[in-house]
Amino acid sequence: MPELPEVEITRRGIAPHLAGSILAGVAVRNRGLRWPVPHGLARVLVGERVRGVARRGKYLVIQCERGALIVHLGMSGSLRVLPADAPPGPHDHFDLRFNGKVLRLRDPRRFGAVLWWRGAPEAHPLLARLGVEPLSAAFDGDALYRAARGRRTAIKHLLMDARVIAGIGNIYAAESLYRAGIHPATPAGRLSRARCARLAAAVRETLLDAIAAGGSTLRDFVHADGAAGRFQVCYFVYDRAGAPCRACGRPVRRIVQGQRSTYFCPHCQR
Repeated sequence: MPELPEVEITRRGIAPHLAGSILAGVAVRNRGLRWPVPHGLARVLVGERVRGVARRGKYLVIQCERGALIVHLGMSGSLRVLPADAPPGPHDHFDLRFNGKVLRLRDPRRFGAVLWWRGAPEAHPLLARLGVEPLSAAFDGDALYRAARGRRTAIKHLLMDARVIAGIGNIYAAESLYRAGIHPATPAGRLSRARCARLAAAVRETLLDAIAAGGSTLRDFVHADGAAGRFQVCYFVYDRAGAPCRACGRPVRRIVQGQRSTYFCPHCQR
């Protein structure tokens, strides 16, 4: 968290403000994020024109004329567009000033990142190793079936492996598996082509529904304008252990997979 829907919503919120603007200033209040904010970033960015804002997996790419600012929201981060004179809070670590406004990164747990890259963004080591975009035409049942062949790992782990599929985290893996009727511990290699097709469709449907609902706000995530997401009220299984399944009425169960909580319905998911 934030996962692909929240990052895409952030992209859509900040892109209209940033695109075409000239960057006027940078404030770094804490360099100690997941990877240190580069020294001298202001010298590099001031005067740069923003060409656009893209997303790759869970990364935001602010494309400039001489490079790209790559931003990751980590586990608790959010980006907001505020008036330039808005006072910063204790967890506001980075500001990008433009057109009398400020793009502000708030990250209480400091697992986010702000990095500068002079080459093509897709060649950055963090982006180059990412797998297929789940909302792209390249992701379908056949692609998932090929990726799953010969793998003994649980299908939930495969969905969350960014080297295979970019952007799916714990929440949307659990919700997608529920919609597809697949038990999260099922070995990926055992899924038939038909079940992979159903799961790929469920992944796309879940992500698009989440984007339409403004993403999930569980703790810290907010949109660029400060609004909260609403998809958490639509969860079928995530964080609903003991609550009745919305389809069959039996209790949702929680197990631990790879040190992460997994939620599922043992009756509806096989």
